Amino acid sequence: MPRSHRILYAALLILGLLAPLVAYPIFLMKALCFALFASAFNLLIGFTGLLSFGHAMFLGSAGYICGHAIKVLGWPTEFAILAGVAASALIGYVVGTLAIRRQGIYFAMITLAFSQMLYFIFLQMPFTGGEDGLQGIPRRHLFGFIDLDDDLTMYYVVFAITLAGFWMIYRTIHSPFGQVLKAIRENEARALSLGYDVDRYKLLAFVLSAALSGLAGATKALVFKFETLTDVHWHMSGEVVLMTLLGGMGTILGPTVGALIVVTLQNYLASLEGWVTVITGAIFVLCVLAFRRGVVGEIAARIKG
Repeated sequence: MPRSHRILYAALLILGLLAPLVAYPIFLMKALCFALFASAFNLLIGFTGLLSFGHAMFLGSAGYICGHAIKVLGWPTEFAILAGVAASALIGYVVGTLAIRRQGIYFAMITLAFSQMLYFIFLQMPFTGGEDGLQGIPRRHLFGFIDLDDDLTMYYVVFAITLAGFWMIYRTIHSPFGQVLKAIRENEARALSLGYDVDRYKLLAFVLSAALSGLAGATKALVFKFETLTDVHWHMSGEVVLMTLLGGMGTILGPTVGALIVVTLQNYLASLEGWVTVITGAIFVLCVLAFRRGVVGEIAARIKG
């Protein structure tokens, strides 16, 4: 890792540790959850070249499973989170096995179809609470001694989970496996001619992205103490696409910046109600016109230039 990158990551780590001293912890935790979700999505679209338009199914499924495991089954928090991640990974394996047989818009439509199918399943299932959602998810203790009911403690747990997810994504991207994914993104036919099992690599990337999205979803359910159909709706799938493109597709920090921009707009413009979507869309259009590689992508390109 270049020295400049190490300094940047160290500065961001210090900023993350000090952030709750100047900002509302719940807002920060929401931003972190969506940053992890967008980064997981970016692993698929930015480094593998697969556009999924149904990634909300992994976020919402993990949230429901984690919440149900804690509230109804009485599972310890850590096992409930793992159950949510495992459920998302399993769904990712099933969907991915069928979806990777197609490319481009057909791949995107298959993922959207499965996402909508799960949306209606969660709408009808009794344990989800239907349109009311799964309410009153308790924040118990993590590992038996870390009290998650305190917002500041919960923030640092979420921060640690997000860092772990980022580390996994970073290691994946810079591993031989990640190099093969980039080769598939650039020229799938050439990767196939070199002897790589392209479908297997794409499936592994899809499952890993689904699992990390599930980690974000399970964590988000704990933060807000509820889970609703919003997290499974196709709007959420579109939102994560917006975050990734806004920040910079195919960059490490781009999705995090995009998530922070979108969450900040939603939080501070909430009083404008429906206009939030209009303003967010206008900013997205401006960024696409002015920063075609996303905010981080454009800054990185100008520094190199």
